[in-house]
Amino acid sequence: MELIVTKSFSEVKVLVVDDQPLIVEQLSEFLEVQGYHCVTAHSTDEAIVRFTADEAIGLVLCDLHMPDRDGIELVHALKDIGGRQRIFEAIMLTGRADKQDVIRALREGFADYYQKPMDLDELLEGVRRLERMLLERKANLQDLGTLNQRLQDLAGSIDELYQDLEKARGQGVHRRATDAVDESDGELPAAFEKLSPRQLEVARLVSKGKTNYQIACELGITENTVKLYVSQVLRLTHMHNRTQLALALTPSSSPVHQRFTTH
Repeated sequence: MELIVTKSFSEVKVLVVDDQPLIVEQLSEFLEVQGYHCVTAHSTDEAIVRFTADEAIGLVLCDLHMPDRDGIELVHALKDIGGRQRIFEAIMLTGRADKQDVIRALREGFADYYQKPMDLDELLEGVRRLERMLLERKANLQDLGTLNQRLQDLAGSIDELYQDLEKARGQGVHRRATDAVDESDGELPAAFEKLSPRQLEVARLVSKGKTNYQIACELGITENTVKLYVSQVLRLTHMHNRTQLALALTPSSSPVHQRFTTH
């Protein structure tokens, strides 16, 4: 019976960019043998298209000196495309031993550089090192996202408990929201009637110009919890920012409203 061995590939793809097709071919073939899926490009414009189309690309090997734009400009463009949500590392390849070019590239975000002709074993070692770094960073981001979700769930649970407590005292959410209106404030806008007591409390403190830190101190909660409440209030009321929120809860005749609207 013939044994079929399935080759294992890294989850991190490598974008190989050089205006010399032979170099692109040699590097991609070498890395494919070592377990890396490669995406190839012979110009920076082509590289941008490839990078945009494939979110699995996490490593970029690019020549520094190319006809249309150099490797540093390419990496800048890729960072603009990826934004904060997409992480990648770049390795510079150069045929010139220009110290200033190397310094400039490293300052602009390249993780490493290799001079042509490359020692492929050294290059592979660098690729594997950066691959490990990327996977660790992705894991950390996932953990951070999980913690953030847990914080939001916790804030929601606390808010539900607060509502249950108010109901047990004979004050439903709608009544509590109405009762929270000061006579000087006028009638509560309809968009705010769906808020829980705690959310409304935070919204009113925001409308008074309080910072998150001041609100946290006044309510006896953490500043991060205040941020979560503010985010919930903006989402539920369809407000875009704190200023819009403050204006919605502040009478037009008040000095606070005039301060916000005076240019």
